[in-house]
Amino acid sequence: MGSVGTRTVLQQPTISYKPDFDQYQARTRFRLQTEPLQKQTLPEGFPEQLVSDLVWEGENLAESYDWTYVLNPEQIKELEDALEYFKALGKPLGHISQETFPLPTLHGALREVSKELHFGHGFKVIRGLPVDNHSREDNIILYTGLSSHIAPLRARQDSKYNGEPADVVLNHIKDLSAGHEKAHIGAPAYTADKQVFHTDIGDIISLFALSTAAEGGTSRLASTWRVYNELAATRPDLIETLSKDWIADNFGNAAQPYTAKPLLFFQPSTNDSPERVILQYARRTFTGFGALPRSKNIPAITEAQAEALDAIHFLGERFNVGLDFRKGDIQYVNNLAVFHARDEFKDTPDRQRHLVRLWLRDPENAWETPDLLKAKWAQLYDGISPESQMFPLEPYVRSSSNGADKKE
Repeated sequence: MGSVGTRTVLQQPTISYKPDFDQYQARTRFRLQTEPLQKQTLPEGFPEQLVSDLVWEGENLAESYDWTYVLNPEQIKELEDALEYFKALGKPLGHISQETFPLPTLHGALREVSKELHFGHGFKVIRGLPVDNHSREDNIILYTGLSSHIAPLRARQDSKYNGEPADVVLNHIKDLSAGHEKAHIGAPAYTADKQVFHTDIGDIISLFALSTAAEGGTSRLASTWRVYNELAATRPDLIETLSKDWIADNFGNAAQPYTAKPLLFFQPSTNDSPERVILQYARRTFTGFGALPRSKNIPAITEAQAEALDAIHFLGERFNVGLDFRKGDIQYVNNLAVFHARDEFKDTPDRQRHLVRLWLRDPENAWETPDLLKAKWAQLYDGISPESQMFPLEPYVRSSSNGADKKE
């Protein structure tokens, strides 16, 4: 498992990036009629049910959990004082840390946010940064500085910028399909299309709203632990499917055309941590999207995997919570236990959805990384220095989502 090898290239099932509910139902009916799926049980060791605050349903979550932390005027002043303190140091943005962006009174509350992400419900929204009062660069400093008190390690989101090697740690999420980049876009993050349920890479995913769409664009979260419980109770065969190797497309990477590893990982309880399941996947690596269609010369996914992809998406839709994402909001999500989606949206010339993203890790509260993900986590977090970090001020399509140079 978790390897690259020689495999038979079979015909890809009929499945696209955009989930089709009728197609999903038809596939499920056919498989239940023709395969002995009802006799299958959970993989050895996997729990029949997870019990945790991480198991929730969006429909009634607001009754028991207030996920919004609203900054008060004193806290905003402390943040703006920290902004001026950092700027006075004259250091590159990669030097932003708890020490160079001091928050003596807010720090404790932000550490509680980290605990909520790792041991509570798995997500939190911080509201109230005065975006309109600051320049683009100052807003990025505010966002990065505040985030350093929640999860201080920043991950590499791209390894080159403007064609040169770089540790890009900040990414812009914006519709770029109206410009010259349209023909090169291979990921929905750079369009106004609906984004289906998926995870990013890394421990904590954070999004800061510089501005919101004129219409639509609701951010949706769902507990992958709740999805797990549903499948464990009704379709344990799909838990088995998710826990086996999947062929993920590397989209034209000649040295490594694809990777093979599970989407779902189980971690038994220890003296230090409870039992956990971790889901990590992006649907587009199994279906293709836009300028990056599924490669034809790699092994196909199976019918069982196609059903599993749709099952977890539609269960995500069933159990999701929609967030009222406002300008100045920062969303933090435990990417190991909560997956996310986005409604399609419309921009206007004077109102355009524009988010910036950090991938983060908090060594104090971090979960153990599954063995088969450690190499990828090393690519994200290892070898990044303050001097090497790049914070682009303008949006661009990052390398892994750009089809311009990825031709078979």
